[in-house]
Amino acid sequence: MLLQQIVNGLTIGSVYALVAIGYSLVFGVLRLINFSNGSLYMLGAYLMLIFYRLLGGAVLPSIIIAIVLAGLSGFLVDFIALRPLRARNAPRMAGLISTLGIGTVIDNSIQIWVGTETRPFPNFMNFGKLNIGNAVISYSQIIIFLISLLLMGILSLVVYKTKVGKSMRAVSQNAMCSKLMGINVKLVISGTFMLSAILACCSGILVGAYYQNIDTTMGFSVGMKTFAAAVLGGVGSLPGAMLGGILLGMIEQFSKT
Repeated sequence: MLLQQIVNGLTIGSVYALVAIGYSLVFGVLRLINFSNGSLYMLGAYLMLIFYRLLGGAVLPSIIIAIVLAGLSGFLVDFIALRPLRARNAPRMAGLISTLGIGTVIDNSIQIWVGTETRPFPNFMNFGKLNIGNAVISYSQIIIFLISLLLMGILSLVVYKTKVGKSMRAVSQNAMCSKLMGINVKLVISGTFMLSAILACCSGILVGAYYQNIDTTMGFSVGMKTFAAAVLGGVGSLPGAMLGGILLGMIEQFSKT
């Protein structure tokens, strides 16, 4: 049973880590907690399900469309709610409240659009199971863990090894100096929100496939958990967010035993 709980904890913890990284990305650049992140997580899952049905069960096109639309939603969160506040030098508390408001708009829009009942979600990763001792490990769990590790690895390379990442780190240290050095600060900030939303979308899709259902409350519950994971690992630290998410998943699983 110990191995089973470890596997379950690593699976859900790796997904939590992706959402927690989104919190840390935005906080690292703007020193702002984006409380709409949980709603974007839910939105990504619902977008994938909607297009999955519209396209007659085509999984890959549905995922791609959901990711693109989620990224656009992340851009709109910044463009509509936060960019005008930055132009007026509004206090950070105003930005935080704005992200809460945007999250509420997203939640209510989904409820009006598709209803509040739980929806079945396709498990497109159902390739059987492995038996290791008393533990039953599904290929879905393995795929989710590997995809999460891959996304975390790619993001780490982008942030720490590319010019885009250097621009993000420069803006986080001093936005005015970055602008004077030729960095498009508005583009960097919007790109950060888009990356955060894409990670949240991927997490929502993976969790939906894992549990094979989604509902309109999933964004709030995961949003609070992953915010706690980001704080646990140190808000603004990507490795800390990864570790915090995995630890939270492990704690959650072992607390159920």
